[in-house]
Amino acid sequence: MLSPTAGFLSFLGLTVVLLVFVTWTGLLGRRALHIPLVVTTVLSLGAAIYYAKQLGTLYDIESAGLITPVHLTLAKVTTALYLAPLATGIATLRGADVKRWHRLTAFTVLGLTLITTITGAWMILASTPL
Repeated sequence: MLSPTAGFLSFLGLTVVLLVFVTWTGLLGRRALHIPLVVTTVLSLGAAIYYAKQLGTLYDIESAGLITPVHLTLAKVTTALYLAPLATGIATLRGADVKRWHRLTAFTVLGLTLITTITGAWMILASTPL
């Protein structure tokens, strides 16, 4: 088992790399690669979240101030919004004309993921270690 810090950084890095490949294969319309990469990315994100929660127990995250509730809210909203590109992607596979919405929701979630990562780093850096 990895330490919370090593696990979080490893899976966060893997998730970012996978998101790049998911975006690339999606833009190229390479569904045979895109779909398994999406599944792998979601699993990696789940592991990153697991380790992030473990990492949070090593810090007094409330000591970081206002950034803590901002980050935690963003993290929950962003995680829930991962369902939007999933739903529109499935609809696209079934022939619905929602490719534009799929792209919009996917890029929205990518942007929110970046913001969530930045606020999470800010929160940890501003927190007092326990």
